[in-house]
Amino acid sequence: MKLVAGNSNSPLAEAIAAYLNSPLTKCSVRRFADMEIFVEIQENVRGEDAFVIQSTSYPANDHMMELLIIMDALRRASAKRITAVIPYFGYARQDRKAGPRTPISAKLVANLITHAGADRVLTLDLHAGQIQGFFDIPTDNLYAAPVMVKDIEENYDNGNLMVVSPDVGGVVRARGLAQRIGAPLAIIDKRRERAGVSEVMHVIGDVAGRSCIMVDDIVDSGGTLCNAAGALMDQGATEVSAYITHGVLSGGAVARISASALKNLIITDSIMPTEAVRVSHNIRVLSIAPLIGEAIARTSGEKSVSSLFD
Repeated sequence: MKLVAGNSNSPLAEAIAAYLNSPLTKCSVRRFADMEIFVEIQENVRGEDAFVIQSTSYPANDHMMELLIIMDALRRASAKRITAVIPYFGYARQDRKAGPRTPISAKLVANLITHAGADRVLTLDLHAGQIQGFFDIPTDNLYAAPVMVKDIEENYDNGNLMVVSPDVGGVVRARGLAQRIGAPLAIIDKRRERAGVSEVMHVIGDVAGRSCIMVDDIVDSGGTLCNAAGALMDQGATEVSAYITHGVLSGGAVARISASALKNLIITDSIMPTEAVRVSHNIRVLSIAPLIGEAIARTSGEKSVSSLFD
């Protein structure tokens, strides 16, 4: 097994390598003066099972090109099999035609990854499950739910919890978590007037006197979460926390969350946390390195990955 990491999330790659007790392969990923990306694999990988660890987070296009070029270098160096390990799959929100003459960018990116030389893809909490079908190669979509459930059980009284989906589209994800911890489910009904702006309308479910936990896959601007937290508190919730897999947190999201009714926002390290996230008083980061490391070990050993979530 060879683990190769790009520059998108070095701490996560190192934590995965430590879990697997397998050092990262020596690899130089640098830029020329005009910012073209150059990759050099500095170890022999001929006939090896190679795993490229790279989130396509901000700056998404730079990190995407790093991933593609690393895989091309491995393919030309005669690696036996190349698995693209993408903890955060960028462009996943562009999974359908949102209007006339618009792209389906998630499918385009899937094609690029396949043609660059990937034999398999390993990712985490895709924005929409059907994106697995955009790839013409085997794709494993991992779930952060087991990591979140463990943290919830350690930090909350299950007898008073209510799981909340911040929008109708996330009901399946929220219901799955609610079933795991034996809690009831509520839903936030919101109307989005335009992209990036959301208006909470009302809460479906009785949250009065409950400790509410919102669950979603991505937090970007934080507007939806903050509005939803305010609505839940208005309906009598005692406190509101949120468990989100991918903390994109663009623009002024961290400041917005810090000033909101959210008691805690818990994200994973699928995207490398910024300094603002690390010093925030109400944002906490969970490591998914053991989860991804175990999935890599099972993939390399041709064992079941789905049994991780039974």
